[in-house]
Amino acid sequence: MAKKVTALIKLQVAAGAANPSPPVGPALGQHGVNIMEFCKAFNAKTDSLEKGAPVPVVITVYSDRSFTFETKTPPAAFLLLKAAGLKSGSGRPNTDKVGTVTTAQLEEIVKMKEPDLTAGSLEAAVRTIAGSARSMGLVVEG
Repeated sequence: MAKKVTALIKLQVAAGAANPSPPVGPALGQHGVNIMEFCKAFNAKTDSLEKGAPVPVVITVYSDRSFTFETKTPPAAFLLLKAAGLKSGSGRPNTDKVGTVTTAQLEEIVKMKEPDLTAGSLEAAVRTIAGSARSMGLVVEG
């Protein structure tokens, strides 16, 4: 018989930097999950990613307190800021432009995020990421 799922926990954790402090500890602790076991497994799985990159993770907790987790690709906003060489986006994106990205950079981001995007084609995915860039105060060139 299949294990019964008791919780789905969605977190954003820095790659290679999961530790028992908040937000990981309290979120897993209230469901009785072995926090250190998760931290070790997560850090091992995100070893190949850039250190400190925020990684969305979905943790499935079962009735016997065991768990599985699935990592996603870093958020588009993080990748766009990295491509533009910025720390943060614009507070007023329609009037204050803070940087530029090229369509080639957008295509690289789309290729990286492809497993998580729902767009039907490469062009549609590029348009989606370009919209995210514009909403952060970035100018799309090309």
